[in-house]
Amino acid sequence: MAARKQSIVLASASPVRRQLLESAGLEFDVEVSNVDEVIVRQALAEEAADIEPGDLAEVLARAKAEDVARAVDADIVIGADQVLAMDGAIYAKAETIPQARRQLLEFKGKVHQFHSAVAIVKDGSFHWVHVEEVSVHMRDYSSAFVGRYLAAAEEDALKSVGCYQIEGLGVQLIDKVEGDYFTVLGLPLLPLLGELRKLGVIGT
Repeated sequence: MAARKQSIVLASASPVRRQLLESAGLEFDVEVSNVDEVIVRQALAEEAADIEPGDLAEVLARAKAEDVARAVDADIVIGADQVLAMDGAIYAKAETIPQARRQLLEFKGKVHQFHSAVAIVKDGSFHWVHVEEVSVHMRDYSSAFVGRYLAAAEEDALKSVGCYQIEGLGVQLIDKVEGDYFTVLGLPLLPLLGELRKLGVIGT
């Protein structure tokens, strides 16, 4: 008798993460978590002012997966999150275009890190989490270039913590990337696929 196909739910509103899993051939549903990232970040900052960005990403990814797992009936729930850090500071998403401009000018000619985490809740219980770090070297671009980029990107610049999408116009801001491309996109895809194989969700 063939094994029962396991149901998968992605606990993320990110269209990029959804596209990555779809392109990898996974069949899944999407259920956005009710976890308030701002509240979680503030609570963790109060507990430990020097929390590591990778730890923060891990907590958020796990919290989102566990939140959705309590609300849906699924074998596997996948949660993910991403934290950007530079020179010891952790950044949040810009809320306005002027704020995005200031942030991009701070990044100019410097290196920042993305810490991307992915977590799995299996049969209602936390099962696995993985965090990866990647470094992004930004070009020494001009203020005028930032203005032209934001004029073209518009609200898309506010959808990611870096104020750019490497898979789009934002790639013109970047000099080089050290690490995994999928991690920049916010999902350590290869380790996730590896764990899903161990669980028998996808073929070996």
